[in-house]
Amino acid sequence: MINRRHLLTTGALASVPLLHPLTGLAQGKKDSVTLALTLEPPMLDPTASAASSVAEIVHYNIFETLTKINSDGSVSPMLAESWEVSPDLKTYTFRLRKGVKFQNGEPFNAQAVKFSFERAASDKSTNKDKRTFASMKVSVIDEHQLVILTQEIDPDFLFVLGQATAIIVEPKSAATNTTKPVGTGPYKLGMWNKGASVTLVAWPQYRDAAKIRIHRATFRFIPDAAAQVAALMAGDVDAFPRATPRSVPQFKNNARFQVLVSGSRAKTIVAINNARKPLDDARVRRAIAAAIDRKTVIEGAAEGYGVPIGSHYVPGAFGYVDTTGINPHDVDKAKKLLAEAGVKLPLELTMTLPPAPYARQGGEIIAAELAKVGIKLKLQNVEWAQWLSGTYTNKSYDLTLISHVEPFDLGNFAKPDYYWGYKSEQFNQLYDKIKNTPRPADRARLLGEAQRLLAEDSVHAFLYQPQWVTVASKGLRGLWKDMPIFVNDLAALSWA
Repeated sequence: MINRRHLLTTGALASVPLLHPLTGLAQGKKDSVTLALTLEPPMLDPTASAASSVAEIVHYNIFETLTKINSDGSVSPMLAESWEVSPDLKTYTFRLRKGVKFQNGEPFNAQAVKFSFERAASDKSTNKDKRTFASMKVSVIDEHQLVILTQEIDPDFLFVLGQATAIIVEPKSAATNTTKPVGTGPYKLGMWNKGASVTLVAWPQYRDAAKIRIHRATFRFIPDAAAQVAALMAGDVDAFPRATPRSVPQFKNNARFQVLVSGSRAKTIVAINNARKPLDDARVRRAIAAAIDRKTVIEGAAEGYGVPIGSHYVPGAFGYVDTTGINPHDVDKAKKLLAEAGVKLPLELTMTLPPAPYARQGGEIIAAELAKVGIKLKLQNVEWAQWLSGTYTNKSYDLTLISHVEPFDLGNFAKPDYYWGYKSEQFNQLYDKIKNTPRPADRARLLGEAQRLLAEDSVHAFLYQPQWVTVASKGLRGLWKDMPIFVNDLAALSWA
């Protein structure tokens, strides 16, 4: 489980010409890798899309950040060599790494950092962490030193600066990063074969190019669970991070493979459109939550790889409180709540399901659970791009089954235009207090209050904290043991 104490201490695209990778290692030494992902990213700029599949390819590979989040949740230097933090946790002084260049030859400096963060905070920004950047003021001291003043207190600020939304972009190329990403990282975009794969190749001018052991990495997109297994078995794929848990038994006792089970900060939920009738009635939302047996969903959709949750927070996180008892599985209670709300049965709703296996499998289970209380679900399977445009952007849905993987995303409930349609002045005031309370004990208490409020409002049917499973060839080294964030750190990989 990720220990928060570590955090406090520290679309339609055309392919581009294939770049030549670095010269291989010693003859016969494998220097390429093929990874598989369930979802294809809609673009390659993580500051412009909320899809975690973007960061899975570009974060720490093409783009870098001031700090780096490690597998255990700790934070270490990356583009920033060191930093100092004021006692009130509002002033951060960063000393930047010298001699770093962007992949188009432009220098990395404090001005690029200032541009990146102000871009993320601008009126035109679609960065999902826009609020964080809007509360910052960046002052350049010199080429390699800057000061960040924050309006809000956030003990996890250094962690936030290591997330994909905080990548440092080159000003002249920033506008085209969605299709032609330019960063300071060890890899460049080789080719995007739309609908099939993305290939990254090592960048010879990277500051630590000699340390890179993987010179060519291909990400293949395989949403179907059976096809995932077949690709691994055939040797067409070397590693499948966050593979479908249903495939695990076939690999556990196979000497050709290694199976890693990772902790997470993700929350798998039945997201409810709070702006639609009758879902705007908390009694209806509570009925939906009460009708669902979390353990049944975990067994059926995640093959047992999950821990029940009762709010939008997970065990192991600072300030976590167990809220699973607020909306326990209770079919009779669910029926009574629907009756109290005056709902005429059967209540017909549509549940939109993205292509991930946990969603497709879980949707069938939840439909069966809700049918017991008179809620009839129409399951609507959509592709990832459709989910992002229809569900997330246009809010065109009743229910959807989705995993939110961001470690610190309680703030989404305070966003008036977020796709959930949840509006609560009580929560907004509580969240403001959380962001401005320096004492850990007080913050923990307030975080507990926030979790209980979300559970009592039954904003969603909160299901489980997933455990991610990685299946990989036995000889592949450097895979992350835990996953506080979704990345595939190619520079850390090598072959035995």
